[in-house]
Amino acid sequence: QVQLVESGGGLVQPGGSLRLSCIVSGSPLWLAALGWYRQTPGNQREFVAGFTTGGTPDYADSVKGRHTISRDSAKNTFDLQMNSLKAEDTGVYYCNARFYNGPLKGNTYWGRGTQVTVSS
Repeated sequence: QVQLVESGGGLVQPGGSLRLSCIVSGSPLWLAALGWYRQTPGNQREFVAGFTTGGTPDYADSVKGRHTISRDSAKNTFDLQMNSLKAEDTGVYYCNARFYNGPLKGNTYWGRGTQVTVSS
């Protein structure tokens, strides 16, 4: 019943910006820790940004000062604003929800991913 869907990916030039969005259906997102991850061919899926169970934002060192994670409980969505994009930011971005409370406690869900390409 729970489903995550990402949107907002695309092709952008270095220095440009994108805003990724993840909509969570089937459960209130306040029951979960939320995050964004990036994966490139042949590499592990890496943490980019997220909210802890306490609601504190956290970021990978490579994106600190450039990206901002936010959430909208009324819409049951969370976003990643990506600024000053670099070629190294290229990859498939996945949103994630790990439920720490409620009937879905212990379950983790992923979106299908959205492609971000930073190139001139």
